[in-house]
Amino acid sequence: MEGYDATTYGAAFADVYDAWYQGISDVDATVATLSDLAAGGPVLELAVGTGRLAVPLAAGGVDVTGVDASAEMLAQLAERDPDGTVTAVLGDMVADLPDGPFALAFVAYNSLFNLTSAESQQACFAAVAARLAPGGRFAVEAFVPDEPFREGDDVSVRTLTADTVILAVTRNRAADQSIHGQFVELTNSVGGQGGVRLRPWAIRYATVAELDGFAAAAGLALEHRWEDFTRAPFGPASPRHVSVYRRAG
Repeated sequence: MEGYDATTYGAAFADVYDAWYQGISDVDATVATLSDLAAGGPVLELAVGTGRLAVPLAAGGVDVTGVDASAEMLAQLAERDPDGTVTAVLGDMVADLPDGPFALAFVAYNSLFNLTSAESQQACFAAVAARLAPGGRFAVEAFVPDEPFREGDDVSVRTLTADTVILAVTRNRAADQSIHGQFVELTNSVGGQGGVRLRPWAIRYATVAELDGFAAAAGLALEHRWEDFTRAPFGPASPRHVSVYRRAG
């Protein structure tokens, strides 16, 4: 998508992220599982966003550092976490990761796919592996792509009220495993407060097997694979997965 970069998503979604996505997963179960995986050690969250997971994880006594490319997202994190229990780092989740070592790194809810090339996703695995302590883990939560991969353009209605229409516009390209999208928000102009707001996003998705290949190349071995952070069993019909990779001890 022309004009789109690593900062675009946060600038477009920071003001609505918590309202739109507060129910996307079971926060309590996710935090409990992450805490168990960390086993008392420090944790690094990639694409920390507004701190939906990082803040309650830190509230449980875990030392949490969160990296995000969006200043707008980190501003929302600061509002959620006024005491600074989460160490926030503005930067890329490949080139700007803090040194560590960390007992656990994780990237939640498809955020790895915000890296829009296979090369950058592979580089992320390598960068994380270099910052894990011996025996440290990298947990990746992502959707399982449909196969064959989808091709074509779609338009659907996300929200429809008397004052607001939000359309979801997507372009699916199977050849490069990409989805480019816009949420087009149309609001009533009564009183001069309405208009059009565009919220662009872009991802490059990867299959489970491809992620396993990235991990192996980075020296990480699969330890667990669940359907979600409740640790439900993963199976052929699972729409999502949580894959936990471990560095040799």
